[in-house]
Amino acid sequence: MEDESKMKMNERFGLRRDIFKEFLAEFLGTFVLILFGCGSVAQTVLSRGALGEPLTIHIGFTLGVMMAVYIAGGVSGAHLNPAVSLAMVILGKLHIKKFPVYVLAQFLGAFAGSCAVYGLYYDALMEYTDGEFAVTGANATANIFASYPAKHLSVVNGFVDQVIATAALILCILAITDKRNIGAPKGMEPLCIGLIIMAIGVSMGLNCGYPINPARDLGPRFFTAVAGWGMDVFRAGGCWWWIPVAGPMVGGAVGAGVYFLFIELHHPQPEKLDKINDQDKYEIITMS
Repeated sequence: MEDESKMKMNERFGLRRDIFKEFLAEFLGTFVLILFGCGSVAQTVLSRGALGEPLTIHIGFTLGVMMAVYIAGGVSGAHLNPAVSLAMVILGKLHIKKFPVYVLAQFLGAFAGSCAVYGLYYDALMEYTDGEFAVTGANATANIFASYPAKHLSVVNGFVDQVIATAALILCILAITDKRNIGAPKGMEPLCIGLIIMAIGVSMGLNCGYPINPARDLGPRFFTAVAGWGMDVFRAGGCWWWIPVAGPMVGGAVGAGVYFLFIELHHPQPEKLDKINDQDKYEIITMS
């Protein structure tokens, strides 16, 4: 009876076109990423470090990415990041027509995730700020949602930081999902991808907190602009906002190109691989 009810609901409400399913998967996956990731930042900032520290933030984003990939991976591939989607377009793994749909879903998911974090910690935020939302300074709270540069960081160094960190992310994702390389065991890909975020966080987080995702940074930044922090979120840090948007897109293209030229291009072709396997079998037979 329960199965019949589910079948009727699927027939009535289930989506038939893949692009709509992929849109919803990317939206929900990015939502979960922001909920856990920015939620861990909020807990650390609003408790003044009593219930969090940099390591707990790294864990929050690591687990957020891992859970998001489990949620969306089987439907859309769980890009969750326009830089990842761009890399897949470059490598021919995503049709160019789907690219704007994926990016829109990712930005909306990040915006919605920010709304959820804001609602979850609304009372704590009001107590911490006395209702005055600061973008910079000792009581800044805009950094809960989006990235801002450290005082030592220049524009050029910030851009390079985002290119290198995102290229590393793409390289590792491609290696994990490359079935003609070692790859990851089926079902373990989300865990491995989450661990990439941990590695990047503990090794490349000093300069600006490793946004490495235009949707993860710009979506929440738009939210803070309309939720009370104002347009200073775009002016702060010498108009920093465009760096975690443009830098990761360049890094995504670089990572895709490097992996293709250094690794994927040199994989044996299927027909050559069959010949090699046949030769191995022949050698095994003659040696026995």
